Amino acid sequence: MPDTPPVIEIRDLHKSYGDLEVLKGVDITAHKGDVVSLIGSSGSGKSTLLRCANLLEDSQKGDILFKGEAVKWRGQGLNRRPADPKQVLRIRTNLSMVFQQFNLWAHMTILQNVMEAPLTVLGRNRGEVETAARAYLAKVGIGDKCDAYPAQLSGGQQQRAAIARALCMEPEALLFDEPTSALDPELEQEVVKVIKALAQEGRTMIIVTHDMKMAHDVSDHVVFLHQGLIEEQGPPDLLFGAPKSERLRGFLSSTSHAA
Repeated sequence: MPDTPPVIEIRDLHKSYGDLEVLKGVDITAHKGDVVSLIGSSGSGKSTLLRCANLLEDSQKGDILFKGEAVKWRGQGLNRRPADPKQVLRIRTNLSMVFQQFNLWAHMTILQNVMEAPLTVLGRNRGEVETAARAYLAKVGIGDKCDAYPAQLSGGQQQRAAIARALCMEPEALLFDEPTSALDPELEQEVVKVIKALAQEGRTMIIVTHDMKMAHDVSDHVVFLHQGLIEEQGPPDLLFGAPKSERLRGFLSSTSHAA
């Protein structure tokens, strides 16, 4: 779809924490319906890239575009900040993030957790939001847990509740930051199943993952990051089946036991 701009486009992104440069010039593009997976060792910059895309972290150089609209900046280098808070809020509400540690409110029921942001951030109608929230909880397989509290759910159920919460914002894209890494293997599969179903629906997603099998199965495009740069990228069959770079071959052989 060359005539419509990508949902997310990142150009030459640089991110430092003081003297430590974590991203050294990265380009990522996700068109509508694309599933892009980011893989790489711990410290390669995957999660930082995702947080920069969602404007949870400030980057020092490069462009971030949402549906063709560039984020406006003021200041330079380590002093660079987004210039327009309303733009940041608009973009962030359209890029729903699912975190590794669920981040559910302990004092709210699962249904209240899923309803909270559409009500408070988007100001939507309570009746409509509740109908949507119940439907999304049913969609991820925990429709019977609406009145439970997070502590009463397994990790897999909590993560599925977090995905329902992200979906209830009706976002343009979903950003997953290691969505299964805090889970036991049997609970991990519950979440992978939900992510696969979302991919089949044609939802735009960027997924940071250590699960190579999931990255292979759900992605249109896989990006291998190494020390803040893209070492190799391409379709999953090519990347996993015939990796060109020595570093990627080494990475895949070290993770094959876990995959």
